Amino acid sequence: SQVVVHDVNELTEKLFPIVEAMQKHFSAGSGTYYSDSIFFLSVAMHHIMPKEITQIIQVDLDLKYKTNIRDLFDEFDNFPEGAVIGIAREMQPVYRHTFWQYRRENPQTKVGDPPPDGLPGFNSGVLLLNLEAMRQSKLYNQLLEPTTVQKLTEKYHFKGHLGDQDFFTMVGMEHPELFHVLDCTWNRQLCTWWRDHGYSDVFDQYFQCEGEVKIYHGNCNTPIPED
Repeated sequence: SQVVVHDVNELTEKLFPIVEAMQKHFSAGSGTYYSDSIFFLSVAMHHIMPKEITQIIQVDLDLKYKTNIRDLFDEFDNFPEGAVIGIAREMQPVYRHTFWQYRRENPQTKVGDPPPDGLPGFNSGVLLLNLEAMRQSKLYNQLLEPTTVQKLTEKYHFKGHLGDQDFFTMVGMEHPELFHVLDCTWNRQLCTWWRDHGYSDVFDQYFQCEGEVKIYHGNCNTPIPED
């Protein structure tokens, strides 16, 4: 097996012009920091990686695998027509919070609502990027354009700080067909921050996850259960 190491500065240099426009909407800082571009790597991975790489799995570091990661590659076969990215739902009401203004103006919306019927947004801890499909999707590439990003952030009154995750979440509200939703057991997030920050009444609707966990995600420095 072959290991290829990529230079962060080199990647950032390629990324910056592609993702610069979206950084001001989805970055923690108020400015557009050059170094923040790396948090948008997944969004533009299809432009960065050589053409012969057709599929890639991108994962966070704070994960614990309870199964062979190879099994996750089989999920690429379950992508419906038109889907370009596999991603699990966000398991906290973070986007219920982010979309509060849009939700207030659109009381009937499912945006920010919990599963199974709602649209809770996505968590980018485990990502299946079908690079070939991303390259070929006219719709997906249109969504990377600054004017489109601007339009959507205005429509949803969206201001985030979680990088690629915010972009995928916002796009998913508008074009769910671009995403294959992974089962929560592939990205079992453990962070409970929002339970204690005003959302205890609805928290469990977002947080519950049936089934045997395949990947634990110790987000917000949450300890991962020992075997």
